[in-house]
Amino acid sequence: MADVPESIAFGRWVRVTRWVDPPTEKAGHDARSDYVERFWLPVLGPSTTCLLRLLAARLARSPAGCVLDVTETARALGLGGRPGRHAPFLRTLARAIDFQMIRVEPPDALATRVLLPPLPERHLARLPAALRAAHRLAAASPEPDPADRLRNQGKQLALSLASIGAAKDEIEHQLLSWRFEAPLAAACASWAAGEVVRPGSAPCPSQLAG
Repeated sequence: MADVPESIAFGRWVRVTRWVDPPTEKAGHDARSDYVERFWLPVLGPSTTCLLRLLAARLARSPAGCVLDVTETARALGLGGRPGRHAPFLRTLARAIDFQMIRVEPPDALATRVLLPPLPERHLARLPAALRAAHRLAAASPEPDPADRLRNQGKQLALSLASIGAAKDEIEHQLLSWRFEAPLAAACASWAAGEVVRPGSAPCPSQLAG
């Protein structure tokens, strides 16, 4: 199991930012989505899934990053406040690191995925037969309108870049390098820059789809 830095301990605070990973995010599923609850939860376990969902919600409210009280976060997840390196919360965090859902940003910060990748075949094969069948149906279901999907992808990627301090022009340039059309790149960059500079204005699903 992964080692959690000793500085991440009960009674302390930890800074959390978004793990920006464009290749994964283009096909990713929101940590709070039904897909993650149905198909990733049996693999990650309930406490790790709940941790990822909690962090995704916090980062939706604070795209530039947030600071968590380790003790309060453990209690919020129902993992208690028992200290020690083998505490349930720290084991949950280590599991998220093992599955590459969270990574340590030296010396003592964390970066978490907000969009989880599709379930790999090696994990899918271990699911119960009914869930494997449900996953096949979900994968075969009609895709959303390509224009809407591309716009949503552009907004998600632009927001990821804005949350780590990229300026509007830098975001637009990066989206162009990822082969987004110029008008869409400009629109997404402007939207993301506006979301990050307005405290408390985290995007909701209806905004992303707009």
